[in-house]
Amino acid sequence: MLEMSPETLREELRHGSGPFLKRRRAIAGLSIFSCTILGGVALFQIGVRKHLPGPPIPGFAPDEIHGSPEAYAYLGVPDAFLGMTSYALTACLSGMGPNDRARWIPLAMTSKTLLDSVVAGKLVAKEIFKFRKFSLRSLLIAAATFTALSLALPEGIRAWRR
Repeated sequence: MLEMSPETLREELRHGSGPFLKRRRAIAGLSIFSCTILGGVALFQIGVRKHLPGPPIPGFAPDEIHGSPEAYAYLGVPDAFLGMTSYALTACLSGMGPNDRARWIPLAMTSKTLLDSVVAGKLVAKEIFKFRKFSLRSLLIAAATFTALSLALPEGIRAWRR
């Protein structure tokens, strides 16, 4: 990757059409979508919101899921804040650099989306097998996360082979 001026980088990111740029934009959008959903959960977890609405379908219990002791078990902070931080990092990696970016960036982005997918899968599995209840928010975030991984893989594989 050659040094690039901020103006050139801006034009490339905003108007470019490189082979992976459309995928990177989608990964950023999916990550920000997940941050947005988690923002509502975070407001519930710190008491700004008193209830998380969910579909009126048996088995959906967002208050129980996101208000469980496990949701407060890591680093002394509600887990939605950690999730927002994590997805913000994924968004940053997707927006980092021009079309021909340093090899480590797509490798880091792909690794991060893989890690995100493992965590999302583990959390949904916990809802299914431990709580036997669901949160629509968790399912939406997991779907966005798995989609982001599928979008990141081609650039990550290309970077790995270089």
